[in-house]
Amino acid sequence: MPSLAELEAAVGTAGRVVVAFSGGVDSSLVAAVSHRVLGANAVAVTAVSPALATGELDGAREIARAIGIEHRAVSTRELARDGYRRNGPDRCYHCKSELYDVLAVIARERAGAEVFSGANVDDLGDFRPGLRAASDHHVRHPLVEAGFGKDDVRALARTLALPSAEKPASPCLASRLPFGTEVDPATLAQVDRAEQALKRLGYRELRVRHFGDIGRVELSARDLLRALEPAARAAVEDAVRSAGYADVQIDPEPLRSGSLTRALRRPLPIVSA
Repeated sequence: MPSLAELEAAVGTAGRVVVAFSGGVDSSLVAAVSHRVLGANAVAVTAVSPALATGELDGAREIARAIGIEHRAVSTRELARDGYRRNGPDRCYHCKSELYDVLAVIARERAGAEVFSGANVDDLGDFRPGLRAASDHHVRHPLVEAGFGKDDVRALARTLALPSAEKPASPCLASRLPFGTEVDPATLAQVDRAEQALKRLGYRELRVRHFGDIGRVELSARDLLRALEPAARAAVEDAVRSAGYADVQIDPEPLRSGSLTRALRRPLPIVSA
């Protein structure tokens, strides 16, 4: 297993850093170690747009406060990019390009700081056009440089008592739309309403996939067993319909992160700065 010392060494090669900070466990670990090594020369930045789920910004702020790192929230305008709105398989490239354009400005303001992402080794075998955007913008991936996979990330996050150590992955709301379905604020808001309604029922790890008038619910294996009970199923269906869906489907298979991109997955190279 890679060590904290190896991650600190990777981070320590930078004098100043801007961390792309979602508040998830990966970016939280990068932010925590950056603050540990660089102190005031590290800042965590969270992007805010219609694709950010309700509660995620507040969560990121709380985690940054617990870490002690300076935190900023910035607006990104990925919806102004045609490639993003068209929602082809390269949607994440356009989203991350917008993010890294914004972070590059902050990096220049901070005497040429480097930009860090939370990508880990396991991401290299996935379909991640965002990694190509990172390469284009000379973004560094300290977790990759130190050899950390997802399990390693969670283990070290627990050791450092990070509040996000057990936080489920929470990709942007646009990931709920099948490729070819145009991304627009109204659709993103509908998905968000449906997912928030399910969270109020006590479901924690979930996705509502948007198929026009149909909301397809994916739940973790543990939650799925509960949701398939007749009374619980009715509550789930009512919750999703309350967001404006005419029909609701509960996927009989447990949640599979990135299920809409599964057929596209192939290893992608990362070029570090």
